[in-house]
Amino acid sequence: MIEINGVSVPFMPVTGISKAPNQSTIQSNLKVSTPFSEIFNKELSKVKFSGHALNRMNSREIDLNANDLQRLENAVNKAEEKNARESLVLVDNKAFIVNIPNRTVVTMLTNDKLNDNIITQIDSAVFA
Repeated sequence: MIEINGVSVPFMPVTGISKAPNQSTIQSNLKVSTPFSEIFNKELSKVKFSGHALNRMNSREIDLNANDLQRLENAVNKAEEKNARESLVLVDNKAFIVNIPNRTVVTMLTNDKLNDNIITQIDSAVFA
């Protein structure tokens, strides 16, 4: 068998043994522009949708665009600043029940459904 950088390999690299990259060459070619922790924290801070909320969005044919999502995100941030726990967030003709500590939309409905329902177990309302 051929040995490359102390590892026995059962094949001949296409570039040959002399041109096979060593570990230091590979590491110097890797450039990380953003630390993983920063990306991870950014993703955690985004508003998420529960499975139930996604089902409601599909069954009630609720469409969300980037502007709606940004307004929802801003409303959740404001509710979080006020230590809210369960909030009704109104964005135009859409209503979202959001668990603020988890930043998760629990369910959603449209204004026409709001007229027929009573919203319970919320501690705040945010008009976005």
